[in-house]
Amino acid sequence: MTLRNDPSADPVILAHRIRKHALEMTSCGKSSHIGSVLSMAEILAVLYARILNVDPGAPDDPERDRVILSKGHGGAGIYAVLAERGFFETEKLKDHYQNGSIFSGHVSHKGVPGVDLSTGSLGHGLGVATGMALAAKRAHQDWRAFVVMSDGECDEGSVWEAAMFAGHHRLSNLIAVIDYNKIQSLAPVAETLALEPFADKWRAFGWTVHEVDGHDTAALEGALKTLPDDENRPTVVIAHTTKGKGVSFMENTVLWHYRTAQGDELEAARAELAACDPEVRDA
Repeated sequence: MTLRNDPSADPVILAHRIRKHALEMTSCGKSSHIGSVLSMAEILAVLYARILNVDPGAPDDPERDRVILSKGHGGAGIYAVLAERGFFETEKLKDHYQNGSIFSGHVSHKGVPGVDLSTGSLGHGLGVATGMALAAKRAHQDWRAFVVMSDGECDEGSVWEAAMFAGHHRLSNLIAVIDYNKIQSLAPVAETLALEPFADKWRAFGWTVHEVDGHDTAALEGALKTLPDDENRPTVVIAHTTKGKGVSFMENTVLWHYRTAQGDELEAARAELAACDPEVRDA
């Protein structure tokens, strides 16, 4: 299966487009979580431009890789990347967070091609992905289960139950990517419930661990394209990111977990993203 061949196959360009769409979607709908979307743009871009075996022409193909956005509050990001990769028209993104729209604030699979699970209540995505991976293994099928998680949801006990289960069952077809932006809803992660030593925790549960700069598309691709490293272990990629990446006044601040850009803030954010647009810079 292949995705359509267009300029957005470049993960750098695709990440920038995700950010631009997400800014407009959340501002128009007056919905929140823009900081959480901006931090994972490169993660989504690399997955959909370089890694996943999915086809916009056959979004329900039984042989496709499964993808769960466990941090469902970042729904604007997954809708944006799916639109850019041809699952539906980008024009439809204008419906985000409007009454009656299929593009709800927290990600929904109902009527949205390419979305495998509705999410929002944190801590469940890894468990569902683990079940999917186990089912594929038992059916001797080759597709993989990917789950994109937040660092804050790793405070949930259900995450570690699933991690222990996956390690025990040697689910090498399970890949977790954690958007480790170090800020959750109301405070830094380290002040809410510290995760460190984070990588060692995953290793202790029987996982292969990669740590990368989550805004370096080459590093992300390098960590993901050769998986599995070990036929007996699931893999976690801990992607160190910046909350609100790409808009200076949103970066590394708790405020932009829930705040929506309006007025002068919206214009300033648009200007910053325009100034670093790779399609203009490299033209």
